[in-house]
Amino acid sequence: MSQPQKSAVLYRMVMPDHVCPYGRKALWLLKRKGFAVEDRHLTTRPEVDAFKAEHGVKTTPQTFIDGGRIGGYDDLRRHFGQRVPEAGATSYVPVLAVFAVALLLALVVVWWMEGYVLYSLPPAFISIAMCLLAMLKLQDVERFSTMFLNYDLLAQRWPPYGYIYPFAELGAGVLMLAGVLTWLSAPMALIIGGIGAVSVFKAVYVDKRELKCACVGGASNVPLGFVSLTENLMMVGMAVWMLAVMH
Repeated sequence: MSQPQKSAVLYRMVMPDHVCPYGRKALWLLKRKGFAVEDRHLTTRPEVDAFKAEHGVKTTPQTFIDGGRIGGYDDLRRHFGQRVPEAGATSYVPVLAVFAVALLLALVVVWWMEGYVLYSLPPAFISIAMCLLAMLKLQDVERFSTMFLNYDLLAQRWPPYGYIYPFAELGAGVLMLAGVLTWLSAPMALIIGGIGAVSVFKAVYVDKRELKCACVGGASNVPLGFVSLTENLMMVGMAVWMLAVMH
């Protein structure tokens, strides 16, 4: 005999001018888990407020299974054993995403320009990564410069450097990728990468400070440490290699 289908009741906001995205996600997740869902819409603000007051909750959607309240969308994910990141938790995902995209773009560029010459891949990867990281910083230069001041030694002595840095990183990355004006791009990368490496090393490994890295912009929760140091050392290595090739 077949098992009866599992059932759940979902209350979610479905208004003429707003359909809750978390409600849509909760509905999809329940159906994917094999539940027959009684989808109850809260169609007005008074109806939403009354529901919250009745059940003593602050948010919708709310899911009920076997008569018991599971909670909102994150609670539902936890109920099914899925990982839910805690608010404000540190994560390397943003910077890893940048490096992964940079590698894919570098593969395409090298393949298209040179028919996949392996020795050209690292320079293309580093240049593109610099451009992508600079782009993230340029989304909110004010916020980036504030976070940057927490650890960068030059910015602490001369705050305008925090505003200049993203433009310098982008300029060096673009010039390096294009292979032009090496006399300008290589020293620029060497200077900002060298100062950055020393600053990160001092803050993390000498002073033992626990800080957030500004490498992917001022709103990230990437911890300052090995990844940040690697980013700066890559710039230094790229600059040294280009200066050596130039001479």
